[in-house]
Amino acid sequence: MKPALLALCCVTSMALLATLPAQAAHGRKHASKEPAKKPVLRDGDAEVRLIEVYRLLGQAKSRDALARAESLVKDHPNFQLAQLVYGDLLAAQARPVRMLGDVAESGLKFNGQLAELREESQLRLRALRERPPPDSVPAQFLQLSPQNRHAIAIDTSRARLYLFENTSTGLKLLADYYISVGKSGVDKSLEGDLRTPLGVYFVTSNLDPKSLKDFYGAGALPINYPNAYDARRGKTGSGIWLHGSPPSQFARAPKATDGCVVLANPDLQRVIRTVAVRTTPVVIASSLNWVAQHQLQPESQKFAGVLQSWRAAKASGDPARLLGFYAADFNGNGKSLAEWAPTLKQEADRSRGRNIQMKDLSYLHWSSDRSETMVVTFGEVTDGDRTGPVKRQYWLRQGTGSGSQWKIFFEGVIG
Repeated sequence: MKPALLALCCVTSMALLATLPAQAAHGRKHASKEPAKKPVLRDGDAEVRLIEVYRLLGQAKSRDALARAESLVKDHPNFQLAQLVYGDLLAAQARPVRMLGDVAESGLKFNGQLAELREESQLRLRALRERPPPDSVPAQFLQLSPQNRHAIAIDTSRARLYLFENTSTGLKLLADYYISVGKSGVDKSLEGDLRTPLGVYFVTSNLDPKSLKDFYGAGALPINYPNAYDARRGKTGSGIWLHGSPPSQFARAPKATDGCVVLANPDLQRVIRTVAVRTTPVVIASSLNWVAQHQLQPESQKFAGVLQSWRAAKASGDPARLLGFYAADFNGNGKSLAEWAPTLKQEADRSRGRNIQMKDLSYLHWSSDRSETMVVTFGEVTDGDRTGPVKRQYWLRQGTGSGSQWKIFFEGVIG
């Protein structure tokens, strides 16, 4: 390999990718094929091809890398990172290239955009080197119901969105994509703070791209920020979406949004085609904790016992027993516990002596600020009734150690 190309590989960690299995990104078999004359823009395809350029460089196949880079930028002329790599490969034919985006000697001034592209490159490479362990899932997904046909988890430290299918044998990772988050980072607290929220959310709607400005790309999936836990902590703001990129950009910089999560348009289109409104959970975390699915069972079963105790209390028809499961500072759609108590009493009276079924039960675990919450969704159907309301509860663990208790601080009907 020429010294110039070797330097480029070292600085951008390209050589490390030589040891990765073929098509490490998403496991796509078409990754190494030459693009068609009129390419179909598949989700994840551009990144797979970029990583292939890196791998070829790591294997000292500079001519092949240059050809692949040229083909990539031809198919995706707005892919700025690919353009930068292609430019470096061209420049390396005539002079030493010391780093990704080594353009100073070409008369271009180093600026913040170059730094952002270098960061994007490092994040993409890191995501490919540090794959989730096989058959592992984010620890937040304690239990999903068959109604939750898909799920999304976002690791903001890796600028990565993971798309899952909920199968009869557990969650299956379908694909993962590079994403951009807020200009000021994460952990949104206030309206206009340019941060992306952290927590457990749900897709609330699917906005028609024809109704949106070009800035939002292929469409948008709003989520329910602020949720009940956010509201409890006084967090403000709204309009947090998963959306696409403007036509002039294949992808945004790692930190470039006003708080939304932004994907490349082909990637977003795959997500939009896959997920369902209202039933798709979206976990946004600063870092995902990946665990084997069987490791979630003890904690899942323990909380399932708490839910069954609540269900039994409601079926007993004893309002005092039922109220014991609710936090003193409960807030149900603006109502305090004292204001909510008559509703609970009426529901308990109707259920007295009849079993209550919790259909399509799901619960997701969230830990932050030294507190633990559970987001619980279920259809409540009393024996003898054909249907019932779909409810969502937010539970908070109060106290520490063996004396801790789960209490409901929000409850509402969502369907």
